[in-house]
Amino acid sequence: MRSITSFLEGFVVGGVVGLVVALLFAPSSGEELRNQMQNEAMRIRSEVSQAAQERRAELEQQLAAMRAPRKPGAA
Repeated sequence: MRSITSFLEGFVVGGVVGLVVALLFAPSSGEELRNQMQNEAMRIRSEVSQAAQERRAELEQQLAAMRAPRKPGAA
């Protein structure tokens, strides 16, 4: 669980840093800049949401396996 949390934190921080660097080095008009920022924020939000959904599915599978009755004599 800690590794996925660390990954997501790094992913979000990396996205923010990348966005700031891109904004500083890409000359654009104010409207273009706002559109770029909005598009990048939506992309990052989508990727984080997808990663969270995938992790949730993994955890639900693990939980279902733990809740499943064990066969007698199985170690």
